[in-house]
Amino acid sequence: MPGMILLALLVLSAAAYALGQRRVLRMVGGPTRSRALASRPRYYGTYVALWCAVPALGLLLLWVFLEPMVLDQLVLRHLPESYRSLPPERVSLLLNDIKNLAKGGIASGQPDPAVRDAVEHYRNLQSLAKTALWVVVLSLSAVGLQFGYRKIHITFRARNKVEKVVETFLIIASTIAIFTTIGIVFSVLFEALRFFRLVPWWEFLFGLKWSPQMAIRADQVGASGAFGMVPVFTGTLLIALIAMSVAAPLGLLSAIYLSEYAPRAFRTAVKPILEILAGIPTVVYGFFAALTVGPLVRRVGESLGFAVASESALAAGLVMGIMIVPFVSSLTDDVITAVPNDLRDGSLALGATRSETIKRVVLPAALPGIVGGLLLGVSRAIGETMIVVMAAGLAANLTFNPLAAVTTVTVQIVTLLVGDQEFDSPKTLAAFALGLVLFVVTLILNIIALYVVRKYREQYE
Repeated sequence: MPGMILLALLVLSAAAYALGQRRVLRMVGGPTRSRALASRPRYYGTYVALWCAVPALGLLLLWVFLEPMVLDQLVLRHLPESYRSLPPERVSLLLNDIKNLAKGGIASGQPDPAVRDAVEHYRNLQSLAKTALWVVVLSLSAVGLQFGYRKIHITFRARNKVEKVVETFLIIASTIAIFTTIGIVFSVLFEALRFFRLVPWWEFLFGLKWSPQMAIRADQVGASGAFGMVPVFTGTLLIALIAMSVAAPLGLLSAIYLSEYAPRAFRTAVKPILEILAGIPTVVYGFFAALTVGPLVRRVGESLGFAVASESALAAGLVMGIMIVPFVSSLTDDVITAVPNDLRDGSLALGATRSETIKRVVLPAALPGIVGGLLLGVSRAIGETMIVVMAAGLAANLTFNPLAAVTTVTVQIVTLLVGDQEFDSPKTLAAFALGLVLFVVTLILNIIALYVVRKYREQYE
């Protein structure tokens, strides 16, 4: 239903654009005399189209948001008092049954005559709401078209009005993004504070054992758990370090070759192939790590006399590094290519070789972008889950041995929130505490990146 209305608004807006442009051209005497206008003709058409679409679209969004709540209240008023006085959870279940029956589904129990009557009433309200939505939205669109159409004239500065609307949209979009981020941070923070009321923060930050097995009921075994985050973050940093040890040199060296040494035809063919690695689903990398790299690492390690776990940090880190190579390589290649050729020419003119030019001129000039690409790779490594689950395991071992099984923060967050859990238990709330600390770590990495960028940024004319 909203999709059809959006299509109708799109058609009306296109018609409004054509009408507004034609009206102002007719006022000025034709396209050849459009220079006499205060703005270009397309701005007049856009102005009328905006008046046709924006108010109607705003009403449509408001209607879609409020309609379910309004219909629920109207259905409740239609029910007898004995139903309206039920507990809130029973009322919610009753409304769900009514909606399911109205759609032709099944209810949680046998509906009585009052419920069947409410179902019919709900269907009538839905039909009325659909008709009213069409009438109101299209009427408002027509009124907006008429207003914008009459507003334009030769001296009307349509460009300023259109740009003001675009600026408003940009401000709204950025505000939504900012408040979404703030909402995420505060939602994680509030739940983490609930966790710290149950588990001391020093025990969480400095504890050396992670075993969040808490009893949900009093008759269950395991009434206490260990919530030290050190083993979890140690595993995260270990796998991220192994991954970046693979991704950083491979990505940087491949970017230098493609941007400075490779022929144009070779670069055009190879770069898209390299970037295909970024589009492979992580679960595929996980299968590759579990079925190929993990057994290979174990066989090689055992042949050298080392004790290698069937799931190891080394296997997960190696595959994760391969996955991150395209991110580092593509960004670094773009940054190096953006360095002005005048710097290269000047260095070569002074007698430097190509390799000396790259080391002493190109790479220092591209250093801020390279650091940004590397930190993006680090963030990607810290946030990876599937490869770790399939190749490194779930054991929270406090070890720096890359041949042992470890786990990461993101894996533990997923593990803690999967299944039927109570959000009042420390086991579940620990996921939010881990998320908060992970957010702080990522923020620190971004601050370091900004410091490096500002320190080494150079402006070239």
